[in-house]
Order: sequence, then structure tokens, then C-alpha cells
Amino acid sequence: MNSMIAVLKEQVSNFYLINRLSIYQVKSTNSNNYLGMVWEILNPLFQMSIYWFVFGFGIRNGNPVDGVPFVLWMSAGLVVWFFFNPAVIQGSKSIYTRISMVSKMNFPMSTIPSFVIMSVFYQHLILLGIYFAAVLLTGQGLSWHLIQLPYYMFALIILIFAISLITSTLSTIVRDVHKMLQSFIRMFLYLTPILWTIDDLPGFIQVGMKLNPLYYIVEGYRDALLGMGWVHQTLQYTLYYWVVVVLLLMIGSYLHMKFKSHFVDYI
Repeated sequence: MNSMIAVLKEQVSNFYLINRLSIYQVKSTNSNNYLGMVWEILNPLFQMSIYWFVFGFGIRNGNPVDGVPFVLWMSAGLVVWFFFNPAVIQGSKSIYTRISMVSKMNFPMSTIPSFVIMSVFYQHLILLGIYFAAVLLTGQGLSWHLIQLPYYMFALIILIFAISLITSTLSTIVRDVHKMLQSFIRMFLYLTPILWTIDDLPGFIQVGMKLNPLYYIVEGYRDALLGMGWVHQTLQYTLYYWVVVVLLLMIGSYLHMKFKSHFVDYI
């Protein structure tokens, strides 16, 4: 618990630095591309189109989900995925790829995953803006459920940060962890009901799928963006989610504080 509190204090006290470094990260990543940041948006949109063609048009024959057009239902989940996936992957290698920077600057190493995650968050905000436009253009409309969105965004960021604390520490010690994570994340998309519904699955499998904390976020985004429900309607699941996140954060903080003074030794 003390390690978690110390890590969280480092994030709060260095928030300005995290924001500045995240902006620099975005600029440096796209500096060699003519279209720059545009590629960060085009790639997810291309993938969304392919997923809609295969799962929506091909498999579901365009049938809606609970009265919501499948393309909007699917895209609400993919907006989450296109933040979660790159943020976790980049967060896992954030420390060992920046050891040289750490040796030249004086700031807490726990902020490295934070500014990497924040740099991906900017792309997430732009995708959300495009999604809002699509919802309005299709006549679906926005509802008061949207006031829940900041809560789910915060919950998603904390989940990614907790995972990144664990994986960035382990990846610095053993590089194979990052490779294993990449393989697992590829499967994780299909283990989370983002592209398909779980309604036709047996009850025990549905319960198992809901143990995945990302399921809570995906469904929460759909509730907020498409007016499909309120957070207070899932209080037990909300409690479960935060118990899992806090446990992950405690584990990640403990590992980070234990090994951070030895990171340079593993390079």
C-alpha cells in the first residue's frame, strides 16, 4: 500500500512534466510522416472499416444490437481498444527503451509509463470526437448518459497504468515479457466482446467473460456513448472492477519501487 501511495503521489506532483513529455512524444513519433498525426487516426479508421465489413456486414448481415446500429455498437468498443492496445504495448517497453533519458534527467521513473499512456490518450480523444460526429450524422443522437464518460475514461487510464507498471518493470528485467504481452494482446481483442456479443453464449461462459476488467470499460463506454445504461445499475461489477484495478496497482507499484534502483543493471 505504501508503494502505491508513493507512486500515485509521483504522478500528481509531476503532472505538468508528464503532460509536456507526452506532447513531445506525439511530435517525435510523427515527425517523419508527411501527414503526421493524421496517420494515428487513419489507421484505426481503416481497421474499423475492415472489422465492420467482416463482423457487421458479413457475419451479422447488418443486424443491430439492442436497437443500436452494429457499426456504432462495435465502434464504441473499438474506440476503447485503440487506446488500450497501443498504450499497454508501448507502456510495457517504456522504461527499458528510455533508460538513457532517465540517466540524463532527474524525475521519477514511474512517470515514464504515464507520459507514454498520455501520448496515446490524445489519439483517443480525437477518435472520440470522430465517433461523436458519426453518432450525430446517423441520427442516433447523444443522451445524458454521456456524463458518465469522464468516469470510464479515468477508470480505463488507471487500468492501463496499473498494467503498464507491472509489465514495464518485468520487461526491463526480462525482455521476453514484452514479446509475450504482444502475443497475448492480439488474442485479447477476441476474448473481449468488442466485435461480437456474448448473448448467445452459455451463462457460465458469460460470467467468465465478465471477469475481464476491460469488459466493464467497453460496456461502460457503450452505456455512455449510446445511452444504454447507467453506472449505478452495475454497482457489484463496479466494485469488482476497482478491487481488481487496486490489486494490479499495488502489485505494479511494489515491483516498480523494488526494482527501480536496479533498472540500469538490466540494460
